[in-house]
Amino acid sequence: MDIATGLGLISAVGVVVGLIMLDGGNFKAYYDIHAVVVIFGGATAATMTRFPFAVMAHGLPMGIKFAFGGRALQPRDLIEELTKLADLMRKGGPMALESVEVPDPFLAQGVRYLVDGYDKEFIRTTMECDRDIFLQHLDEGSKVYRAYGDCAPAWGMIGTILGMVTMFANMSDPSKLGPAMATALLATLYGALIANMICLPLADKLHVKKEEEDVSRTLIIDGVLLLRDNKSPSLIKEMLIAYLPEHARHDFADATA
Repeated sequence: MDIATGLGLISAVGVVVGLIMLDGGNFKAYYDIHAVVVIFGGATAATMTRFPFAVMAHGLPMGIKFAFGGRALQPRDLIEELTKLADLMRKGGPMALESVEVPDPFLAQGVRYLVDGYDKEFIRTTMECDRDIFLQHLDEGSKVYRAYGDCAPAWGMIGTILGMVTMFANMSDPSKLGPAMATALLATLYGALIANMICLPLADKLHVKKEEEDVSRTLIIDGVLLLRDNKSPSLIKEMLIAYLPEHARHDFADATA
C-alpha cells in the first residue's frame, strides 16, 4: 500500500477541517447544494465530453487502485526473484518452475510461458504488448483525473458567476443575497479543493506509478528472456542491476555477494 497517498489526503482534509474549527466550527455554513451540483455535475459532464465512457469507466477505478496500492515486488526484489528462478532452472530445467509461487502477476505470466516452452520471440512480443497496454491504461487514468482537476476550478468560477448574477438580480431582496453569495463563494472553494486536494495529486501519482511500472515490467521482460536463454544467475543479476538507481547498485551488489 502507498502510505504517502493516504497520509497526504488525510493531512489535506485535516488542514481544511482544522481551519473551519478555528473559524467557529460551523460546518453547515460551508455546505451549499447548488455549489455541489455545479462542481460535481459540471466537472463530470465536461470530463465525459473529453473522453469516451469506456476510458472513464476503467480510468477512475484504476486511479484509486494504483494511487493507494503498490507493487508487491520492487526492482531490487524482482532481480532477486529472477536470480532464484534462474538457479532453479539451472538445476531442474523449465519444469522446475511449474510449482513455484511468484507474487508478481506479470512475472508469473512470464514463468508460465517458460514452463510451457514458448519460443523467445513469442514471449517478447506478448509480454511487451501486455506491458504497453497496461501503461496506456495507467496513462488514460492519469489524464482523466487531470482533466477533472482542470475542469473543477473552471466550473467553480462558473458557479461563482451564476451566484453573483443571482445576487445582483435580487439586490432589492436582502433575504436572497446571502444564499447567492454562499453559492458564489462555495463553488470556487469546492472547485479548488477537488482539483488541488484530490484530482491533480492523483493524476501526478498515477504518472509516477506509470514510470515505475514501465521500469519494473521491462526488467521482468528482460529477465524472462534471459531465463529463456538459460543464462546463469550471476549473469542475470549483473545485467539487470542496471535497472536500479545508481546509489542502490553497490548496496545491492554487496548484499547479494
